[in-house]
Amino acid sequence: MTVRLYDTKAQTLREFVPGDPENVTIYVCGPTVQSGPHVGHLRGALSFDILARWLGHRFGRVTLVRNVTDIDDKVLAGATDTEPWWALAYRMEREFAAAYAAIGIREPTYEPRATGHIPQMIELIAALIERGHAYAAAGDVYFDVRSWPDYGALTRQSLDAMEPAEDADPRGKRDPHDFALWKGAKPHEPASAVWASPWGPGRPGWHIECSAMARRYLGGTFDIHGGGLDLRFPHHENELAQSGAAGDGFARYWVHNGLVTVDGQKMSKSLGNFVLAADLLAERDPLVVRYALAAAHYRSSLDVSDKALDEAEAALERIHTFLQRVLRTRGEHGWFFYGVEYPEAFAAAMDDDLGVPQALAVLHDTVRTGNAALDAGDQDAADTAFDAVILMTGTLGINPLDPQWRRGGAGPEASALDALVRTMIDQRAQARQDKDWASADRIRDAIAAAGISLEDGPDGTHWSVQHG
Repeated sequence: MTVRLYDTKAQTLREFVPGDPENVTIYVCGPTVQSGPHVGHLRGALSFDILARWLGHRFGRVTLVRNVTDIDDKVLAGATDTEPWWALAYRMEREFAAAYAAIGIREPTYEPRATGHIPQMIELIAALIERGHAYAAAGDVYFDVRSWPDYGALTRQSLDAMEPAEDADPRGKRDPHDFALWKGAKPHEPASAVWASPWGPGRPGWHIECSAMARRYLGGTFDIHGGGLDLRFPHHENELAQSGAAGDGFARYWVHNGLVTVDGQKMSKSLGNFVLAADLLAERDPLVVRYALAAAHYRSSLDVSDKALDEAEAALERIHTFLQRVLRTRGEHGWFFYGVEYPEAFAAAMDDDLGVPQALAVLHDTVRTGNAALDAGDQDAADTAFDAVILMTGTLGINPLDPQWRRGGAGPEASALDALVRTMIDQRAQARQDKDWASADRIRDAIAAAGISLEDGPDGTHWSVQHG
C-alpha cells in the first residue's frame, strides 16, 4: 500500500509517509468569518474531509485541525452599531458549521478560534524578534522578509518579483514586502478588538494566527498543511517563512484544492455569479451538492452548473435504486457483510492523489455489475456488489441509505408523492387483474410521463424517480 499526494511545494507527486504512522496530522486553513460561506468554502472543506476519511482508513487515526479566523480587518469592517465584530464572527461561524454539517463534512478534531490563542501568537512573535527575523516599529511588528533566505520557497518566486504586502500600514516598514505580525491599535477600531502586548496594545496579523495555532495543536512539525489554491500566496508563503524562521519544521507536505467556477466563469461578486452555500442548499438536496462538489479531482477547477448538479442527482439515483433493489431481495442476509474489502481499483484510485473521479467510476461499474447480477438471479453476486457499494459510498460520504440524508420518504412532500404513486400502482394492478389492459397501459403511461419508473417484482411493484 502506497499513498501518494501532490505536494504543492515540491510541485510533484510524493509518497505520503506520516511522521507518526499511527496518527496523521493535518492543519487546514478554515474560514475568515466576516460573511457567510459560499460554494468555494464547501468545496475546500469537503476535499479535506474526504482526504481525512481515506487517510484514516489507511493509517488508523487522523488529527485534523481547522481554524476559525474570527479577528481580522474584514471582520472589523463588517461590524455595525447593532452587531459588534465578535457577534458577527460568531454568527457567521455558526453559518459555516451548519453548511458543513448539511453536506456531511465531519467536525475536525480541533477547531480553534484565533481570539483564543493571542498568548501563543505573542510568544511566536517574540521568538522571531529574538532571532532577528522581525522588528517592532511605531506600535506594529513586521516580519523581515530579507532576513529569511528561503522566503518564496513555497510559490517559487523571487522576492523582488513579488507584490508588496498590503496587509498593514507601511509607516514603519523597512521593506514594502515585509508583512505584519502585530498591528498596533488604531483610534477608530473598537476597544474590544485590542490586546496587550510587549509592543503596545493591538491585535495579531492574519498570517501569524495559523502558525501559532498549528504549533499549539500539532507541534512544530506536522504532516499536511491544506487549504485553497488562492491561499498559497501570500498567506501560506508567509506562514512557512515565519514558522521556519522561528525554528519549526512546519508542514512536511502542502496540499491545495482547486478553485470554483460557475458556468465556466470564475466565481466573483463583480460578475454576479457568486453562489452562497445557503442558496445552493435551499435549491438542491445536500447529498447532491456533496456528490457534485466531490466529483471533480480536488486539485482541478470545479464548475458549478445546473448540468453538473443534475448529473450528480442522476448518479445518486442509480446508486440508490440499486441498493433498494438488493434490499428487497436480500432477506435474512441483513444489511451489510462484515469483512468486505474495497475493490482494488477503487483503493488504487484513492491512493493515487485522492483520485475521486476514478473511484466514482469503479463505484458505478460495481452498481452496473450488481444490477446485472440481480437481472440474472445471482443473489450472491448482487450481495457482494451491494457490500462493496456500501463501503465505497461510506468512505466518500455519499451513501444514500445513510440516515443523515433522510432519503426515500422523509418529509411531507415525499410522503404525499408516495401516496399518489401507490394509489396509481394499485389502480394499475386492479386493471390488470380485471384484464382491462387498456386502462392498465394508460395508467402506466401516465406514471412514466411524470418521470417515474416502475419495477415489478415477486414482492410487488416499486417505483423510483427517473433522472437524466
